[in-house]
Amino acid sequence: MKITKARRVFSGQNLYVVIETDEGISGIGECTLNTRQLAVDGVLRHLEPVLVGQDPFRIEHIWQDIYRGTFWRGGPVLMAALSGIDAALWDIKGKVLNTPVYNLLGGACRDRIRVYCHVYGRDLREFLDTANARLKEGYTVLRVCPHDGPGDIYEPGPMVRKSVEWMGALRREVGEDVEIIFEIHTRLSIPRAAELINAIEDFRPMFIEDPLRADAVEAFKTLRERVRVPLGTGEKFGGKWDYRYLIGNDLIDYVRTDICNCGGITEMKKIAAYAEAHYMEMVPHGLPSMAGMMAALHLDLATPNFIVQEAGLFRGVPPHLTCDFEFKDGWITLGDSPGLGITLHEDHLEPFEMREHPHLRREDGTVQDW
Repeated sequence: MKITKARRVFSGQNLYVVIETDEGISGIGECTLNTRQLAVDGVLRHLEPVLVGQDPFRIEHIWQDIYRGTFWRGGPVLMAALSGIDAALWDIKGKVLNTPVYNLLGGACRDRIRVYCHVYGRDLREFLDTANARLKEGYTVLRVCPHDGPGDIYEPGPMVRKSVEWMGALRREVGEDVEIIFEIHTRLSIPRAAELINAIEDFRPMFIEDPLRADAVEAFKTLRERVRVPLGTGEKFGGKWDYRYLIGNDLIDYVRTDICNCGGITEMKKIAAYAEAHYMEMVPHGLPSMAGMMAALHLDLATPNFIVQEAGLFRGVPPHLTCDFEFKDGWITLGDSPGLGITLHEDHLEPFEMREHPHLRREDGTVQDW
């Protein structure tokens, strides 16, 4: 079997790669970076000649060749392209061997997969009502970011105080048994992050998500010395090397890898094993489309130190995809379709949509991290 083509397919904001073979079996992988998608599309165009003629079963070899076979390596654009290619190759292998990908990764470690959802609100009452609605849907883990707000002005002081108020109200509303992940979204400095984390400690967050920017991971050492609440990060990181300092020095507690920009299934499995050696659990980042989510779910099912997957499943599966899974009461059960269990309906694709994340500012016009 040989690869004959690597097609790029857009649907709205999502970018997929479809790898075709000379035996008529194809695989799909998601390459969505969620912004700057055209840059990833350009990388895929460069990589198609590298892929054509290769044996799709040699997944590790192809991964190493794409990552190391060029002078420029790493970074979110290149890793997003590699992630989609890797997932598509695993999809092909599962289809050829007539088994789900999770069986190729060691088999299921659990019967079902716990997922968590986001809770938003324009005011405190709507925030609490949304939380209650999600609990009625069966979720037992909620993710909150109370310092999100309308408009493009973000002042850390007022947002910290609002966050403390809303987190306390939420804990009183939902009781003690619901897990709450508190998202800082890399927006705060070390002292502001420590102020917020220490102020909500008594409300027992499961962990603090992305307390600091990912640019200088050494800052986590300083923050770790100032707080006692568990910390989690990773969605902005690439391959295993990006995790060396944080995992190696036990500076986080939960690893939030994104399968669409870490290097795919092949690399995320290695990151999970590294985390397991440090008694850390995996809480993978949510994906822009269900195609990427399906790749993550197969790995979640086969990863011993997985605990919960971020997922906005109340939005449903888009019309251009069919995915073999069942969602019920806050849990996902994967089917037994060969490969990743994804069907792409190209007659239902949406027109390409350019997307840019919001550009926040402080009141004086200073750039503020989104």
